[in-house]
Amino acid sequence: MKYVNLSATVGEIDGVISPQAYLDQLPELGAALPEGAAAYASEPGHYDFSSARFVHDLKLDKILFGDDGDGGWMQLGFRHNCWKHEEDLSIRYTGVTSFTLETASDMPLVTRLGEVILDEVLPHPDGCAHEIACHTGSIIIVCRDLTATWIQADCPDN
Repeated sequence: MKYVNLSATVGEIDGVISPQAYLDQLPELGAALPEGAAAYASEPGHYDFSSARFVHDLKLDKILFGDDGDGGWMQLGFRHNCWKHEEDLSIRYTGVTSFTLETASDMPLVTRLGEVILDEVLPHPDGCAHEIACHTGSIIIVCRDLTATWIQADCPDN
């Protein structure tokens, strides 16, 4: 991550997640991002710890790949956490030119990444780069643009 700090120090507390440096840069970065990526990165709630659309604790549920004749596409599906989310998140990437997955385990892929910590979307010569930091790995996708869709999820009543 270039701006999002996954282990900031606040007062005497170490290891605090802080998107503040990214949020400070977002007006400038957003102007250089493709339309869908800019909308996703600047969505109210995306970096708000009290929002149901805060990406922290979502869990990768599926990865799909394809070619629509206009370049490769990819789709990531993230499953909600009933404790804090009301929706699942699906992100479709168009014009994918690079996909990097780093993990530190030999468990099944969706299990080994763990929950999302935070993400950031940055301008890239190919369109944008989306980095998603998880508890035990990360995903980086470079693409022409992305479209994020929140989908109502069913959580049993407590």
